[in-house]
Amino acid sequence: MVTLFRAPARKRTTLLRKSATATHRQNEGPAWRPLRLDKRLVIITLAFVMTGLVFTYSSSAFDSSSFFKRQLLFDTMGLMFAGILSQFYRKLQQFKLCKPIYLMYITWVFLIAVLFTRTQANVHRWIDFGFFKLQPSEIAKVTLVIYVADYLESVAGRLAKNWRLLLKPMAVAGITLGLILAERDFGTPFLMGIVFVCMMLAAGMRIWHILVPGILISPLVVHQLFFVGYRRERIFSFLNPFASEGGTGYQLVQSFLAVGSGGWFGKGLGNSELKLEYLPAAHTDFIFSVMCEEFGLFRIVLILLGFCWILVRGISLACVAKSHFRSLVIFGLSITICLQAFFNMAMAIGLMPTKGIALPFFSYGGSSVVMTLVMMGIILNLAAVDNAKNNTREDITTYRNRNK
Repeated sequence: MVTLFRAPARKRTTLLRKSATATHRQNEGPAWRPLRLDKRLVIITLAFVMTGLVFTYSSSAFDSSSFFKRQLLFDTMGLMFAGILSQFYRKLQQFKLCKPIYLMYITWVFLIAVLFTRTQANVHRWIDFGFFKLQPSEIAKVTLVIYVADYLESVAGRLAKNWRLLLKPMAVAGITLGLILAERDFGTPFLMGIVFVCMMLAAGMRIWHILVPGILISPLVVHQLFFVGYRRERIFSFLNPFASEGGTGYQLVQSFLAVGSGGWFGKGLGNSELKLEYLPAAHTDFIFSVMCEEFGLFRIVLILLGFCWILVRGISLACVAKSHFRSLVIFGLSITICLQAFFNMAMAIGLMPTKGIALPFFSYGGSSVVMTLVMMGIILNLAAVDNAKNNTREDITTYRNRNK
């Protein structure tokens, strides 16, 4: 009899415990699960990072191990940040300091602070912390895109009807790009100016809205290009580099030799001759020239196609994003990475004047590598948030239609 009465008691206790556990889990909310990232973007990012490490070692000639170790550290830091942001970027936006306007304020503080640092290579671009050199303009590439996307989301549907709404983002962009220009850096403001205009047009700004500001700043652009001594010399050497082969055209001529000597199949990994103190900045701005020399045309086309694929994939992900903010951030960061890559390649083969623009994923450098991977982490996160069933299509052209 005792046994008969104890069994049901144990069953009731078990049921009560299960009920209490279920209630506790409901109160805690759903368990955290990692977001499902875009596998193709992850694979191409890792492939570019690994290839960049190989060419950092190969292109740095007489100090290969030192540059390789530091680049490995930078890549590890960048991948760590990318991994965190790919899972938690949207959650981090809930913190006050992560709001877009506060990110811009922090960026401006860095951009102003760098103007009071000692010059390196006749420019103010880095804040030297001893163990790490921070380049604020690389941070600005990310924060400006995020701020502009956030603002455009808040005025969605009203942009084309009220031109005054353009004044605030133009002012913020103007201050940011002006501070970078004060560092004696023309390439980054030029790049980010194009990105800014593309984002505004995608969000519904009409062409004539940009004509008036363009006319107003054109004298400044002309002054910076033709009345600043070293920039004027670069433009003339770009037009005819062999006329100043021993001076300002030396770097471009050596780049031509490196690219041309690679032929169809290249000289083989590590067999570049121009990197042996003939081609300046072989492991940074002109790493693409060394890649052409060692890889050859056939294999270097794969690198070019990789960046094209990132651009196309980024735009396609932006087209299916469920909000203006996510769509414009993915769009803005994708074209930032790919335009920078195309500018660097164009510079190496003489289609653009020489400028200190790094090749994303490949060029040696701390801030550039880390912030490029940060961009990829944000793109992966925003794409993963929208990677769900019943995802409605809401492409960039829809914004323009809404603003009419």
